[in-house]
Amino acid sequence: MYTLRALLGPLLLALCVLLVAMMLWRLLRLFELAATTGASPLLVLKMIGALLPHYLGLALPAAFFAAIFMSTARIGDDNELDAMLATGRSITRLAVPYFAVALALVAFNVLLFGYLQPETRYGYNVTVHQARNTGWDARLEANRFVSVRDGYTLAADSVGPDGRTLGGVFVERHDDDGEEVITARSGRLVPSADGTSLLLELSNGLILLGQPGGAVKTVKISTGRINEDFTVVPPPYRARGRDERELTLPELRMQSPAYEAAGITPAERAGEFHGRLARIGLPLLLPLLALPLGMAAKRGRRAPGTVFAVLALLTLDQALQFGESLAENGRASAPLAVWLPVLLFAVLGTWLFRSSLQWPGDNPVMRAVAAIEGAFEGIQKRRKGGK
Repeated sequence: MYTLRALLGPLLLALCVLLVAMMLWRLLRLFELAATTGASPLLVLKMIGALLPHYLGLALPAAFFAAIFMSTARIGDDNELDAMLATGRSITRLAVPYFAVALALVAFNVLLFGYLQPETRYGYNVTVHQARNTGWDARLEANRFVSVRDGYTLAADSVGPDGRTLGGVFVERHDDDGEEVITARSGRLVPSADGTSLLLELSNGLILLGQPGGAVKTVKISTGRINEDFTVVPPPYRARGRDERELTLPELRMQSPAYEAAGITPAERAGEFHGRLARIGLPLLLPLLALPLGMAAKRGRRAPGTVFAVLALLTLDQALQFGESLAENGRASAPLAVWLPVLLFAVLGTWLFRSSLQWPGDNPVMRAVAAIEGAFEGIQKRRKGGK
């Protein structure tokens, strides 16, 4: 429990700092989008909420690694690590709580990468679509059928420069009570008395009313107005599933003609599936690397360990992205392209962890850093001696 308490604080701190840092730039872009389109600030908050699972998936591994490193280094600075080892506790036993937390994070990652991220990614795209269409001005285009309020479909052979004056008007509405078709030589969209909607005025028109039993009633009009809201509805956003990143883990393994119709190939689904599995299981590998580096920090070598850890995590992330790209393009097998970098990272972590079992605080990385520092000091001494 003591180790878990020492880990929880740094984990929450690192997670919050990383999330704020990652989302700040995107937040500025979203407010810029809202200012340009006139969208409500509530839509911006909705977009931020939809982006949270994506950035959480990026920040969580780095925060977990940093928390293990910081908690282990603090225990070492207070000489608690030496006391624990002196009582007979092994490094492996000390690592058990960290691996327990890693297992919990793996279970959470199944939900995060498998279900939350695909759903919220689509929700973010839907909200962006809504924001971009906030300023929809209801202008019509000639010879184009558009949907309007209350189930009406509207079209016109010609549209004036103002987007409101219509020629060759066609209006259709179909519901449970029957079908209504209206044609008119000309028409115009005019604001309602309260200015909240658009009404359609028609001249020289004909109304066809479908009645039960197949009968059709015809009504001619010289002038008239349809007292319904003819505000043009923005085009709807596409259905979910047109991008492999919007599919859940079970959906990625399904065989469906809809995926082929959407242009999602089996190779793309395989690359996405294995990439998510690799990120789901990544927390199990992080203690193998973070513990040895954290224990070595007691000797005043925090900076080299931190730099090495950052480089290792960045290299793994880029290698995973590269492997997914190769798999999705069909240039390599998805299991090989995605899991090879993970395997190499696991071998590196296991090597460092095993080397620390016999001599806690000592590992090949620190020895390499010491050798490099010794080489630079020798060069400097020779230069000074030569002068």
